[in-house]
Amino acid sequence: MIQALTALSLECDVKNGFALGEPFQKFGWTFFNIQISEKLAEIIEKSGMMEGALGFKIGEQMTNFIGHYLETKGSSVRIKKIDY
Repeated sequence: MIQALTALSLECDVKNGFALGEPFQKFGWTFFNIQISEKLAEIIEKSGMMEGALGFKIGEQMTNFIGHYLETKGSSVRIKKIDY
């Protein structure tokens, strides 16, 4: 997942485009928070990368885009929500 987020940052030409919180376990799953920089979110939104992402609100579209992007890069993750 870190490699996928790094690739996304490079694709958008943004340094330090994300930060990962400390992982924690619950119910046999590992959870952690991902913080995407405002600059990275702005570039994703304005570049057209989210075109075709499902959702009525921009936050839903961003959640679906990030989740799909990570999956296409080989990360087996689920995005619960994005505060946008």
